[in-house]
Amino acid sequence: MTLDAQVVVIGGGQSGLAAGYHLRRLGIDFVILDAQAASGGAWQHTWDSLHLFSPAAFSSLPGRLMPPQVGEEYPHAEHVVTYLRDYEKRYELPIVRPVRALGVHRDGDLLRVETDSGTWRARAVISATGTWWRPFLPAVPGRGVFEGRQVHTVEYRGPRDFAGQRVVVVGGGNSGAQIAADLASGTELTWATQRPPRYLADDIDGRALFDAATARRRALDEGRPDTGGVASLGDIVAVPPVREARDRGLLKASPMFARLVAGGVEWADGTRAEADAIIWCTGFRPALSHLAPLHLRGRRGHIATEGTRAVDEPRLHLLGYGDWTGPASATLIGVGRTAREAARQIAHRLRPA
Repeated sequence: MTLDAQVVVIGGGQSGLAAGYHLRRLGIDFVILDAQAASGGAWQHTWDSLHLFSPAAFSSLPGRLMPPQVGEEYPHAEHVVTYLRDYEKRYELPIVRPVRALGVHRDGDLLRVETDSGTWRARAVISATGTWWRPFLPAVPGRGVFEGRQVHTVEYRGPRDFAGQRVVVVGGGNSGAQIAADLASGTELTWATQRPPRYLADDIDGRALFDAATARRRALDEGRPDTGGVASLGDIVAVPPVREARDRGLLKASPMFARLVAGGVEWADGTRAEADAIIWCTGFRPALSHLAPLHLRGRRGHIATEGTRAVDEPRLHLLGYGDWTGPASATLIGVGRTAREAARQIAHRLRPA
């Protein structure tokens, strides 16, 4: 079965929905293909206690404010899932799920999207698959030697699975800090980070991060000195659970260990920490395997872009992968601006003057 649309959006999470909102406003025929069986994108798969970094009003997609969550300044992931589900319905976005994109191919004047349930042809494609589906594990010596349990952030659900155990959490970013805080009271915790944790000031949240990322992008575009962006402020947003654990002295970071051994981890000086489990909060890479047939990756695996548009395939836009495709574009509040620009560029291409 082969179907046609002016634009195919691959991914039905926050970036795909933001793209759909702007495409609809421009009167463009499009479809969103979502590999998930239900609404909510990656948010429906996060750990139970995950909090947003910003209040609800500052974590909204274009066109509709996220309502506050009763009793919470920073909403939980479940609240985000409900918001995204309602957003789809409000704007009647044409989402087909579950459909997994297998490959995007050039097909004359069109792009052909092969999926596990048929083929779509389009004049433009927006890839909005995010990073959650491609967790990164560092090449630490001994990873295959360790006899305990190893999980990545994507597999972590809550402290009940590790109660009473000796747990090593690896990673000094927001995920590492939130999960370490989650485990600090009920486990024998070791928190290993590449450098000492850098907490943002307690009054700084996602609003300031978005402003910092935007200011950095503007400075670079105008040829001014790099402001440092978000990295200049710190690595960890002190959401309430992190702040509480930190203030109670429960979040004490150790330097990164040198290797894993059968019973735990070992530092360069021979010091060891016994462990039953290791949780790797070590980040993600863009999930772009469906774009492999286009042969767009350079030597370092990076697809060259101008804004969101792929330089070597102007019919393709990449949306929501972070600063690479727009300042703060991997966030709820940040993706709207880049989604608008991608939709406008596509509209101009489809309807040339």
